[in-house]
Amino acid sequence: MSNPIPWAIIAGAGLGLGLWMVIFWMPYFRGPSLAQRVAPHLRVGMRSSRMLEDSWRQESSASTLGQLARPVLNQLRRVAALHSPGSETVRRRLNNAGLKTSVLDYRAQEIACALLGLLAGTVLVSALAGSRGIGIPLAVILVAGCGFAGFLLRSWWLSEQIQQRSRRVLTQFPTVADILALTVGAGESTTGALERISRICRGAIGEEFTTTTNEIRSGIPMTQAMENMADRIQIGAMTRFVDAICVATERGTPLAQVLRDQAQDVRDASKRELMELAGKREVSMLAPIVFGILPLTVIFAVFPGLSLLEMSY
Repeated sequence: MSNPIPWAIIAGAGLGLGLWMVIFWMPYFRGPSLAQRVAPHLRVGMRSSRMLEDSWRQESSASTLGQLARPVLNQLRRVAALHSPGSETVRRRLNNAGLKTSVLDYRAQEIACALLGLLAGTVLVSALAGSRGIGIPLAVILVAGCGFAGFLLRSWWLSEQIQQRSRRVLTQFPTVADILALTVGAGESTTGALERISRICRGAIGEEFTTTTNEIRSGIPMTQAMENMADRIQIGAMTRFVDAICVATERGTPLAQVLRDQAQDVRDASKRELMELAGKREVSMLAPIVFGILPLTVIFAVFPGLSLLEMSY
């Protein structure tokens, strides 16, 4: 308690957040939306209080803290959606990861991670200030850095999800291509083969084929639905596979042989990737040998000789 700076930082942050909530949620700043302005002119029949509507009853099932924090989170979502560029890129990355999260929810998750980083930075600064003392500029830099690191952590985790899903798709793709070639070679149509794949396959690639068959049933042409699947996955092997199917369908070439060639191509690419990964791991294994085992071996070899020389003197 001898150093009041950490408590002053926490109190100032709480005061700033409270003033921000009070000012920006005043009626002057919180104007009614278009739906709220038009809704009274469209209602018919008996009018009742809006507090008795189903939406209020659904919100009342949440916790009190969640109801109090919901307006702040909604406002933060709108601000992040308006002032953060690259919404189309984020939407494409979410599709690549196979997530059903909207861009607005993803922005809210980024803001939540940034707030958690700020909280962690505040706790760290408080601990350092209580133990050894810390300057205000350094404390501000640490808190801001932790907040920025939390903001970047969500993007890093999304990239990891995309890579993991790509590995799962590439692992399942050769088998799926072989089954598709066998089904088409047996005389079934391409659409029927895709439906069969969507029924028997599980995992990431099964979900993509299910989405593709649903698009075909809704009236989208098969080639367009397949191109949409390639755009969602964003994998080179899958893009070549879809292009081969579209070209074979348009030109009337035998589709079964094309699918077998694509499956073999993916297997060869997997082998090449495995060999490249083994080469990289072999180089990385040299680091502990050179910097750990080799110096220890030299010490064991040289130390007895040095001891004998000291004893001789």
